Amino acid sequence: MKHVPPRVFEGSFSCPHCGAITQHNWWSIGWDGNQRSNVDYNHIRVGKCVHCGEHTLWIDDKMYYPTTGTAPTPNPEMPPPVKELYLEAAGIQTASPRGAAALLRLAVQVLCKELGEKGENLDTDIASLVKKGLPDLVQKSLDVVRVTGNHAVHPGQIDTDDPAVVGKLFGLLNVICEYVIALPKKVSGFYSELPPNAVAAIKKRDR
Repeated sequence: MKHVPPRVFEGSFSCPHCGAITQHNWWSIGWDGNQRSNVDYNHIRVGKCVHCGEHTLWIDDKMYYPTTGTAPTPNPEMPPPVKELYLEAAGIQTASPRGAAALLRLAVQVLCKELGEKGENLDTDIASLVKKGLPDLVQKSLDVVRVTGNHAVHPGQIDTDDPAVVGKLFGLLNVICEYVIALPKKVSGFYSELPPNAVAAIKKRDR
């Protein structure tokens, strides 16, 4: 699903409440409680989604409500322990991008354990998944989250204080779950519905 990150005063973006890419109506107010025509002087901004009617609350250009931040909604097939960390990272993304990156790295480590790996060393787990046939695209996505999360704990050349840099990790985690969990489940479902004689012919061909 396409995700358009929320931005203050944008006409439409992905609503952090309902996930729909839809129009948002805005009003703003100054610290003294007065509305002015020049919005640059109004620091409290409120947007209302025309689809679900829920609100977002901003101070200047940072969204403080809902606490899920600007991250996309988690993949429906994301395992609960991974989803819990994903939402925790989304909740602190605005206040601490570095902390969000570290949590997403941990979420990937937990995901590897959900996939049957030991969950003790992320680099080793990814290498093991590659040997088992992990697609190159997924391996690269895993390593992007791993390396960026490492730099959040041990600062290096990656600017993990930049919300834009860290924001991309949420999308990558959703991509990883789509490829390693959601897509195989969908294909298995379709395959199980094939006629028995067709499945037998496929097995015979593969032998």
